[in-house]
Amino acid sequence: MENENEGYKKSTIEVRSRYLRQLARLGADLIDPESVKGTIANRDGWCETTKATVTGAYELFTRIFNIPFTPPKYKARQKLPFIPLEREIDQLIAGCGKKTATFLRLLKETGMRSGEAWKLEWVELDTKRNTITVNKPEKYGNPRRLKISEELVCMLSRLPKDSKRIFRDANLRGFRSSFCQQRKRIARRLDNPRIQQITFHTLRHWKATMEYHKTKDILHVQKILGHRSINSTLLYTQLVHFEGNEFTCKVAATIDEAKELVKAGFDYVTEMEGKKLFRKRK
Repeated sequence: MENENEGYKKSTIEVRSRYLRQLARLGADLIDPESVKGTIANRDGWCETTKATVTGAYELFTRIFNIPFTPPKYKARQKLPFIPLEREIDQLIAGCGKKTATFLRLLKETGMRSGEAWKLEWVELDTKRNTITVNKPEKYGNPRRLKISEELVCMLSRLPKDSKRIFRDANLRGFRSSFCQQRKRIARRLDNPRIQQITFHTLRHWKATMEYHKTKDILHVQKILGHRSINSTLLYTQLVHFEGNEFTCKVAATIDEAKELVKAGFDYVTEMEGKKLFRKRK
């Protein structure tokens, strides 16, 4: 449908081509815009956002083949992303297989897009400095070097090293399908349907939201996510309803103790009897 030489990324081409194939399977005649418009309008399972996306994919198709087309007006509706509790993410990670658990932990700690994490190579992992470098950002994002935990470094290091890529050269769609099966099993076992809502991209939203909640520094969040435009990051400044209000509380009697708590992500609350109180959401 589209040519990468025209500036489209491979992932974009694949997604839009998939929408066109789906339209054809639903009975739409791609050469007849009225047939396509009718198919989209009558698709009950598609929300306004999906219909707008499919219409956009077809509009590009008509441009390439010089087919006159007046697109219907569907308005994509933006909504706040689902933000799970950290313990729900950790329960999901703990219940998955080794490779999936490592992948999920990486997304949780870094906020990478799944495609960026999937393309990571062993040379981009620095086990001495505990960093990982995103040299192949998606959606025209910025490359970045991100700090990761010692535990995650160990998890990554235990994966097979028989490929240039950390997660080998398998298909991401197949890997995602396997993840969905594991997620369904874990949600049933824990009797928690919210876990079914956690996707790879959910972890990017979670990381960004938590970083903004902790620092109130939108430029810091922008740098982590690799956004070129601050407008893409502003979503995370919106109020997010946290399902739980449980905190871990710590007391610092010295400046050094207070520094260590701040490094560990604790927020200063107040001072009582000469000691500083800190808290961190569980």
